[in-house]
Amino acid sequence: MVQLVPGQHIHLVGIGGFGLSAIARVLLQQGYTISGSDRSKNELTAALVKEGATIYEGHAAANVQGAEMLVISSAVPPDHVEVLAAKRLGIPVYKRSDIIGALLSGYSGIAVAGTHGKTTTTAMVTQVLLAAGHDPSYIIGGVLRSSGHNAHVGSGQAFVIEADEYDYMFLGLQPQIAVLNNVEYDHPDFFKTPAAMTDAFRRFTERVPADGLLIACADNALAKQLAQEASARTLVTLYGSDDQDSLWSAGNFHITEDGQSAFDVVRAGKLLGTVRLQLPGKHNALNALAALVVADSQGIAFEQAAQALAAYQGTGRRFELRGELETPQGHIAVIDDYAHHPTAIKATLEAARARYAGRALWAVWQPHTYTRTQALLNEYATAFASADYVLVTDIYAAREAPIPGVNSAEVVIAMQHERVGYTPRLEDAIVALDKSVKAPAVVVVMSAGDAPHISAEFLARRRARSGQ
Repeated sequence: MVQLVPGQHIHLVGIGGFGLSAIARVLLQQGYTISGSDRSKNELTAALVKEGATIYEGHAAANVQGAEMLVISSAVPPDHVEVLAAKRLGIPVYKRSDIIGALLSGYSGIAVAGTHGKTTTTAMVTQVLLAAGHDPSYIIGGVLRSSGHNAHVGSGQAFVIEADEYDYMFLGLQPQIAVLNNVEYDHPDFFKTPAAMTDAFRRFTERVPADGLLIACADNALAKQLAQEASARTLVTLYGSDDQDSLWSAGNFHITEDGQSAFDVVRAGKLLGTVRLQLPGKHNALNALAALVVADSQGIAFEQAAQALAAYQGTGRRFELRGELETPQGHIAVIDDYAHHPTAIKATLEAARARYAGRALWAVWQPHTYTRTQALLNEYATAFASADYVLVTDIYAAREAPIPGVNSAEVVIAMQHERVGYTPRLEDAIVALDKSVKAPAVVVVMSAGDAPHISAEFLARRRARSGQ
């Protein structure tokens, strides 16, 4: 395990991402000297500068001078200029998975894992614990709107953390409580087969101690299977909506008159009450149900937890309402979402359809990575059934080189949607929206890359013309 020394100078390469920026914030609050670098500065790095970090725009060997430890993001290759410089200077180099365990040392860890819903569930758990006065520490893969931060060091014993499977980050954790939302194949650039990914999640469940608790969603077959395997070595609680083995169940999903989502919660056959959420979708109801199970394990009453969830405002880019235009013909809502896996896209669009019934539904999608697009092409082809209109931009490469024959034009052909268009550049998508969207409508922009500004630009152009 990494040995952290108080006051140590730690340099983080890739500090502009949610993962390392959160770690940097925690380290700053714990009294470490922090520097970091990334290709460009952003809102996350600007906030870190205000909190005392030194941020370098661009990468150079000189950036690591004076550092006593280097922490790198999953996107940083072994031949990176700052990694090579650190090795020449004898500075130890660690991954996120190496340092994350050291950060949680001395805390009671609550780790949220799963292919989908990690950020929202982690944020919901955090919100409930904060409302109950537990003052947890937390690391979330998005900015919690109620606090304005993605990480914080609290005075309580609990440390809530989003447990990312990529690059085996979650195998650096030994949580007292683990939540397993679901297991579905993703990250084909790292996990070469579905079996390899499932095995990684199995190893994660094995990190929960004998006196710990594994909370798993029985609606997902693989999550339930791994939980049943783990039940021989630790306590397991199942939750869900469709499974008779679940101790905790959600049902009677509906939209209230004021537009909120609502569902009933049953524990061991007893109705506990109804939960209201500002976020739509059955998938978010299940995320909330997981948070209720965690709350119960911490001695928090159902009524108090439900009240906290009703006040939950979400995190950035998780069904985030960016604005709503008023026209004589009706309203146009514009939503940003992080969805980039077929299952997440399908759930997001179904939630939008339910929340904004009667409106034309526009989906704008920026595919994320060539390997994912290639591996899940058949699933993408059917994920957009709820949308009336679909715009597909070019693939966001992230850390990858192009794969011959894998491109968005081929994705559009495979989709066989009646109203799908290929808009290669982000600007093309903005122009198409501005020209074609008519009220009443809802526009959902889905991207894990650099497409979120589509929402802001579309809103700006329409407002400029209408004077709103």
